[in-house]
Amino acid sequence: MNKATGNLHEKKCKPCQGGEQPLKGEALAPYREQLSDDWQVVDERHLEREFKFKDFRKALEFTNRVGELAESEGHHPDICLGYGQVKVTLWTHKIDGLSESDFIMAAKIDRL
Repeated sequence: MNKATGNLHEKKCKPCQGGEQPLKGEALAPYREQLSDDWQVVDERHLEREFKFKDFRKALEFTNRVGELAESEGHHPDICLGYGQVKVTLWTHKIDGLSESDFIMAAKIDRL
């Protein structure tokens, strides 16, 4: 755990008011190190992870769990559901980049 970021999975997502700068460069590292290695930081703009399942039903169940988590956190990822797979993409739309809340949400998804 990094002192600056704390245990991300224990934090609550905060609504972005806009006007803040997205996380970039070295500022991403302490957040990234708390996530599963399966998460990818893409172009320092968003987080992306693909989850694999044995069938559509299991993928749908996971999608619904992510949806419930998103509602409880007030932070909503893009979710692409397919047969045996779910792709989750996170970024903060108001700043067109990554915020702490994106990493909090990813850490919570890791624990589902």
